[in-house]
Amino acid sequence: MSAPLYRVENLKYSYGMYFDLDVPELTIQHGESLGIVGPNGSGKSTLLNLLAFIDAPDEGTIYFEGVPAGPDSLEARRGVTMLLQVSYLLKRTVFENVAYGLRLRNEMHNADERVREALSWVGLAPDKFAHRMWHQLSGGEAQRVALASRLVLRPKVLVLDEPTASVDRHSSYLIKDAIDRSRRMFNTSLIIVSHDYLWLHTVADKLVRMEEGRLMEYVAGNVIHGPWEETEDRLFSKRLPDGQVILSARGTSLESSAILNPSNIIIALEPPQRESALNILKGKILNMSDEASTDNILTEVVVAQIHLNARITKHSAIQLQLVPGREVWIVFKATSLQWI
Repeated sequence: MSAPLYRVENLKYSYGMYFDLDVPELTIQHGESLGIVGPNGSGKSTLLNLLAFIDAPDEGTIYFEGVPAGPDSLEARRGVTMLLQVSYLLKRTVFENVAYGLRLRNEMHNADERVREALSWVGLAPDKFAHRMWHQLSGGEAQRVALASRLVLRPKVLVLDEPTASVDRHSSYLIKDAIDRSRRMFNTSLIIVSHDYLWLHTVADKLVRMEEGRLMEYVAGNVIHGPWEETEDRLFSKRLPDGQVILSARGTSLESSAILNPSNIIIALEPPQRESALNILKGKILNMSDEASTDNILTEVVVAQIHLNARITKHSAIQLQLVPGREVWIVFKATSLQWI
């Protein structure tokens, strides 16, 4: 049996007074897509820099294809490329930006074909964009050019740090299509940090959460923050800007946050008449996306400025004729909210 792509043992990295990264073990297989979530400052970007062999750990070992690796491991570094939240382009044409890595590697013999192919993958017509200058691009176009410059290298690992944070929704799904293609064609593994949970669910096979430098199991769900009020029935309630109210079984405190699992939300076209659930809220569908590795669709519904993701089957979505922009009702029980 071949070695996994990554195997991490007792990884430690000190960040001074802020936190200490401590990852006892982590395994990533060839072709796997790993999503990492967590609050700002929890160590996500630090972990990415270690896995991309930009920084070296203070302690522990990162095995890459069974061999200990670090910033001085040329073979490992050539197999990994990283896309940042804001990628700065060279002051050159789009073609030269995408071909730059090939030029550094002395792989220019079929560069024209590979650059045009990579631009097509990210939704940029080569005839239109190849000779455009860097300053003639929108923010979303620039991010996609930066991604094309990574995909053209056909890496073993693509590390992405908040790849959709500075782009519009259309660009975010073009980015998804491009990295999905790289996985299919070259068995590229993905390591992704993102606060865009809906988007991340569509590209990641597995999700983990980072808190204060530690990796832990990810509990999927919508986070509904306090403050809450206590009702006469000893429930907790949260009044939304449009007057609708979310009701929950009694929580840990009025300032706490609660998690609502997307699988516990029902979508209806009309308010149910015989439903025992206390929460029946009107909203509008913003986005719908296939969930990675399942036959489900993640549906993002906006309810009075709160974005809630519901997990439904493709059959239900077709039967209800759900599309972005449609007004719907979401239904869930007060006991579905879990307190954190």
